[in-house]
Amino acid sequence: MSMQPSGPGEIPVETVRVARAAFRKGSLAIRVRDELGFLFTDEEFADLFPVRGKPAWSPGRLALVLVLQFVEGLTDRQAAEAVRARIDVKYALGLELDDPGFDFSVLSEFRDRLVEADAGRRLLDGILVAAREKNLLVTGGKARTDSTHVQSAARELNWLEMVSETLRCALNALAVAAPDWLRGVAEPDWFRHYATPAEDSRFPKARTKRDEIGRRIGADGMRLLAAVTSPDAPAGLRDVEQVEILRQIWVQHFHLVEGEVRRRDPKDRPPGAKRLVTPYDTEARGSVKRDTAWDGYKVHLTETCGGDAPNLITNVATTAAPVPDSVMSETIHTVLAERDCLPAEHWVDTGYATSTQIVKARREHGVELHGPLQAVTVAQTKNGGGYGQDAFTIDWDQQHVTCPNGATSTQWALRSSQQQLPVIRVRFSPADCRHCPALRDCVSSLKAERRELTLRQHDEHQALQQTRALQQTDKWKARYKIRAGVEGTISQGIGRCGLRRSRYRGLAKTSLQHQLTGAAINLARIDAHLTETPRARTRTSHFAALRPAEQVDGAKQQGPN
Repeated sequence: MSMQPSGPGEIPVETVRVARAAFRKGSLAIRVRDELGFLFTDEEFADLFPVRGKPAWSPGRLALVLVLQFVEGLTDRQAAEAVRARIDVKYALGLELDDPGFDFSVLSEFRDRLVEADAGRRLLDGILVAAREKNLLVTGGKARTDSTHVQSAARELNWLEMVSETLRCALNALAVAAPDWLRGVAEPDWFRHYATPAEDSRFPKARTKRDEIGRRIGADGMRLLAAVTSPDAPAGLRDVEQVEILRQIWVQHFHLVEGEVRRRDPKDRPPGAKRLVTPYDTEARGSVKRDTAWDGYKVHLTETCGGDAPNLITNVATTAAPVPDSVMSETIHTVLAERDCLPAEHWVDTGYATSTQIVKARREHGVELHGPLQAVTVAQTKNGGGYGQDAFTIDWDQQHVTCPNGATSTQWALRSSQQQLPVIRVRFSPADCRHCPALRDCVSSLKAERRELTLRQHDEHQALQQTRALQQTDKWKARYKIRAGVEGTISQGIGRCGLRRSRYRGLAKTSLQHQLTGAAINLARIDAHLTETPRARTRTSHFAALRPAEQVDGAKQQGPN
């Protein structure tokens, strides 16, 4: 299928007449077209199509259909029907009233093209460019970012279900690739155990019996892998995708101990960033954040805030679930800089703000990164006593540290932290510390005979101290309240677009879903701005409204947690 680019052209006169008569107060689709014009052109997507073949339906129009689909929460069939039957959608797309539209499968094919070219961000950018031209996008001011978990489209499986389903998928794939060979290799009881989907209700409840079933599944998988890799196996079976998934999951969860297949101990399994959690979505990963555990992904939303213009989402980033927020600040700033959307102040949650990221944002992008720093967790200061780092005097020029009792450090060495960040290791002499009366206020271990410190680089250390001091002030706590608004954006994404559940399998397709979610929220907010719809107020329960005034004032003075 090819594409011959064509300009959006004017809206047909008859379409304008009927739409004005039918929608006297307008609609979102009509207002967006009137205010922003035609958002996407065919030329923007020319690289997704070959130059020869049957002409495709206009990709510029398809891009707008995808966004409107997310605005209203429509299925592909409903979106295609809207193009065929709704006057306001025909108005937004610039179509004749008798235009038959397209088959709903065209939307899926177009999404696949966007995924293959990693072009999902073009949909969000198209709306931002149009909004900037109409002075609806204000950059260089304030922005805020937060993340939320995203469940995989695949059903969540417990361990027994996962290994059983992995083996069943491999058997089904091999039954298609080499049915005669598999018929001769399969054990008689495999048809009883793996012919139907695994469900936890069909497994016994007793722990010992479940462990026994796990070992049986592990042994069956090992036998199948041995058969696939044997010289007698047909060529190409090793390359079957489901067989490779079986091999990876078995390596991660099973091993041979004296010739017997056993489940690996938790400490012997790979970390969550590498461990597969389902055979149906090999890019989904498991993660835990406070009391929330999930298998899937994580999405980071960045939006403008603090002005009279609508708060628009300027960046959407989707990652695997275990990726920490602390590594995303630099990535977000780099992408915003490429699109000329950098803010002067960036307000984030605790996970994003570290001394390293604060210094990098200021030095490389001119952005002031604001977010609560994680609390000091040094063992010596947990109970309110002892000497923290702030009790020591640091001489950066002479490269030594003086303790509260006057002893001077004897070692100053550049090292790397567990996150491979440059740090400075400082050690005091045991001869100075061993007989110090305040030794137990300096070290947490009864066996330790000297104090050791881990310091950031000079600029990061200064930024850390200055930021901690600033965040204790009431003024900063009052300013930080602006970040809370991004939680409303996440709520809007969940309610309008199903943000916390992936519609598709795989990181690339999930990322496209989130780009469309950001674009849809922006259109909805631009429409609300045009119709002067007030922003929703923070909801207060009936009981909370009864709180005495002095308690409300006290809560305001304490600031955010």
